[in-house]
Amino acid sequence: MSSPSLQRRLGLGDAVFIGLGSMIGAGVFAAFGPAAAAAGAGLLIGLALAAVVAFGNATSTAQLAAVHPTSGGVYAYGRAELGPWWGFVAGWGFVIGKTASCAAMALTFAAYAAPAGWERPVAIAAVAALATVNWFGVTRTAQLTRILVVVVLLTLAVAVAAGAAAPDSAGWLAPRELWPGGVYGVLQSAGLLFFAFAGYARIATMGEEVRDPARTIPRAIVLAFAGAVVVYTLVALTVLSTLGPAGTAASTEPVAAATAASGWPFAEPVVRVGAAAASLGALLALIAGIGRTSFAMAREGDLPRVLAVVHPRWHVPHRADAAIGVVVVLLVAVVDLRGAIGFSSFGVLLYYLVANIAAFRQRGEARRYPRALQVVGAIGCVVLGVTLPWQAVVAGVVVAAVGVAYRMLRLRFTRAA
Repeated sequence: MSSPSLQRRLGLGDAVFIGLGSMIGAGVFAAFGPAAAAAGAGLLIGLALAAVVAFGNATSTAQLAAVHPTSGGVYAYGRAELGPWWGFVAGWGFVIGKTASCAAMALTFAAYAAPAGWERPVAIAAVAALATVNWFGVTRTAQLTRILVVVVLLTLAVAVAAGAAAPDSAGWLAPRELWPGGVYGVLQSAGLLFFAFAGYARIATMGEEVRDPARTIPRAIVLAFAGAVVVYTLVALTVLSTLGPAGTAASTEPVAAATAASGWPFAEPVVRVGAAAASLGALLALIAGIGRTSFAMAREGDLPRVLAVVHPRWHVPHRADAAIGVVVVLLVAVVDLRGAIGFSSFGVLLYYLVANIAAFRQRGEARRYPRALQVVGAIGCVVLGVTLPWQAVVAGVVVAAVGVAYRMLRLRFTRAA
């Protein structure tokens, strides 16, 4: 009996927009505040460090995806290149980290769109609605993501223009503002901002649904990543120059706050609508990516095999998507936004550590990038992971250990049977 498989329906443009939809929104509207609290204006240095580490990870992912065009991303690559245990660690890190990201995006959407006191119910409704959209096929997911990305880019153009019209916050780039928390603060900001760059993984996890994956996936990853770097840099400069480091750190909505300071009365509502759209786009792409990794893990027995089912009409892993939706709803009911970002970064950095090790071992025609990039990516994952807020590190280690213990017990019972 053959394993269930997915249909190849996505082209280069679809894949790039899914990657952009996963990145733009997560960073611009959720991560700058915590990063400024850790490093002040030094978040600009943190952003550069996060971009360097993310580029190393992106090239490793692209190199692996070209050789292994299947669903599951680094879970599948780790299994193929390093062995089942490495694959499991990567897949588990991705699932737990990105499930936390889903909760963060749902809460971010509600912060911009919901009336006071209704944030959590609105966030839960958003998760349920987008999980339903994803159920009806990946082409609908790609089409909606494309629309949302265009809306967000236009919104950010308004925000940057409005910020340019606002008076500058004096002294925001003074040397003392770049290192208020020292090297540790800059590294912590880089780890938090890394949360914003992880969207290109969603492209790799959809390897069975992309046409000509050996060519399309590497190109889409690099294009989506480059576009996100440009957008983040422009918005970071705008927010810091308008609010200053302290104002950025104190705001839960720094882009909207910077826009309000411009004096353009129409601009802030536009930015709020765009922020809500960005969060929805990221949430939609995240649900799709986690569902496909869970599907791949279930197909190998690393998650319950009941999840390894493809819908006969819509050709999506509907049971895995539904399970992820339920877990995210539960998280939204209890988690804190900033804590979710830190925990998400820990899980995703673990995922990419495995990607860099797997890509480093590839040889011959499989190699597309210098090994130095994989070394930079791996070292960066470790350094940024251990310098995250300690609560996120402790929670990440505990949940990772729970996953390892689960797999050990399953293997033991399987052998005993």
